[in-house]
Amino acid sequence: MADDVLRERRGNVEILTINRPEARNAINGGVSKAMSAAMDELAEDADCWVVVITGSGDKAFSAGMDLKAFAAGESAEIMGATGGFAGLTMRDFPKPIIAAVNGSALAGGFEIMLSCDLVVAAEHATFGIPEAKRGLIAGAGGLIRMPKRLPMAIALELAMTGDPIDAERALALGLVNKVVPADALLTEALALADRIAANAPLAVRYSKSVMKRAAEVPESEGWDINTEAVRVVFSSADAMEGPVAFAEKRPPNWQGK
Repeated sequence: MADDVLRERRGNVEILTINRPEARNAINGGVSKAMSAAMDELAEDADCWVVVITGSGDKAFSAGMDLKAFAAGESAEIMGATGGFAGLTMRDFPKPIIAAVNGSALAGGFEIMLSCDLVVAAEHATFGIPEAKRGLIAGAGGLIRMPKRLPMAIALELAMTGDPIDAERALALGLVNKVVPADALLTEALALADRIAANAPLAVRYSKSVMKRAAEVPESEGWDINTEAVRVVFSSADAMEGPVAFAEKRPPNWQGK
C-alpha cells in the first residue's frame, strides 16, 4: 500500500502521486487508504502549506474507481476511508490543494480533481463523468461540485451526455487554471504552489475558508464569517510580521500563527 501513493516534500509543498499507471491510476482500497492517511497527516502538519495531487505516467490522472477491486470485495476500503472516495472527495481540507492533471480525469478521477481548489492540466488531458453511459450517476461529488464550477447548462451537458471535454475547452470554461505542455506539468503546478506558499499560510487558509463557506450562505451570513476571519488573522503573529518585513525590505518569516 505504501507504493500506491508516492509522497515527496519540496519546501512547504507536499506532492501526492497516485501510483498505479498500469491501471490508469484507478482507485482501489490501497490507494484510498493511503490517500486518506496522507491527507489526515497533512491537515495537521504545520510545515505543509500546499498539497499537489497528480497521477503516475502520462495516460491518466485517474480513471476513477477500480471496478476489478470493487468486484473483489474492496468496496468498503474504497468508499469508506476517512474523507470519502480516494480519501478526498468528502473531505473539508483546510489547506490549498492543486490538481496536476497528467492525462484523462474521468468518472471518480474527475471527482477527485473537483475536490481540489486549483487545476493545472496537461494539453492532452480530458475531463468528464461518463457514468450515465453505464446506467449510473457520478456518486462522489461530481453532481454537487460541477454546477458550482461550471455554468449549469454545461454541467448538465457533461452529466447527461457522459461525453468528455478536452483541456482547451476546460480552460475556456474556467474549470482549470492553466493548460501546459505535458513535460512542464509538474513544474508549472509546483510554480503555482510556490506562489501560494510564499504568502502567510494562515491568511491563505482563511481566504480559502471564507470564500468556500460564504459561497454557501446569504451575503449577510457571509459577513459574519468574514468578520470572524478578520478577527483571527489580523491579530496573528503573521499579521505583525508582514508589515514589519515590508518596512525592513526583507522577505517575511511566516509562522502560520
